[in-house]
Amino acid sequence: MVGEGRLLAAKVGERQARAVPTLFLTESGPLESLKGTLSVLQDAGFTDEQAIRWLFTEDETLPGRPVDALREGRKTEIRRRAQALAW
Repeated sequence: MVGEGRLLAAKVGERQARAVPTLFLTESGPLESLKGTLSVLQDAGFTDEQAIRWLFTEDETLPGRPVDALREGRKTEIRRRAQALAW
């Protein structure tokens, strides 16, 4: 998760090293809209890996991926969709 010194990461490669997706970062640090979105996904019961998968999965109703919409400043729409996953 973002915040409190922790950033969402996934295990990658043969050695299962933890890695942070580059789209989670900006030139000034972590993507600001990510923190609240990840909290909503966590509240919906998502693991870190499931949250990353959801953020990077194409959604034709957006269109595009949730992570791209966050980077475009559309956090309200993405958080609303993430909240709906809990129901």
